[in-house]
Amino acid sequence: MANTRLRISGGSARGLPLTEPKGMRLRPTSGLVREAIFNILGDRVEGARVLDLYAGTGALGIEALSRGAAHATLVEGERAACDAILQSLGRAGFTAQATVIRGRLPSALKSVKGPFEIVLMDPPYNEETAIETLNGVGELVAEGGVIVYEHGSRYNPPGRPEGLEMQERRTYGDSAIALYGPREGE
Repeated sequence: MANTRLRISGGSARGLPLTEPKGMRLRPTSGLVREAIFNILGDRVEGARVLDLYAGTGALGIEALSRGAAHATLVEGERAACDAILQSLGRAGFTAQATVIRGRLPSALKSVKGPFEIVLMDPPYNEETAIETLNGVGELVAEGGVIVYEHGSRYNPPGRPEGLEMQERRTYGDSAIALYGPREGE
């Protein structure tokens, strides 16, 4: 049986335990950071199309669905994690509102159909492909959309990746989030 200590923190599925894949070392977004992300996003989540990259347990994408997102696409490279995400989506009743894509980033971006109002990116800290993925995700963001990029607090993410511009950065202990939007005039 998979470990289920990680839970949805808000919305219609609040309290739902998420399936965590056995045998994988994941660093799911902490409850504090997840709550902060969704407080920042606020009403933008309602009815949004959401892209969850490096989905892991699916906590961010499922949290978005719980808080009223219309659809979530979750991209994850590990089969065990994809299976766990599918189990959690089923238990939450969100299977019809979600697409799970198994593939390694950034090449898996080719399988993703946008645009998305919200992109949630939580790569493993020190993931070498994270910046390449960030550079490639800009074309999937809807006009007025936002990218939330979680990273280690000691890391300084790029201010202007391809087609994007950092709007804000916040730190929460060892974690930080950078908020990006489409660069004006591009």
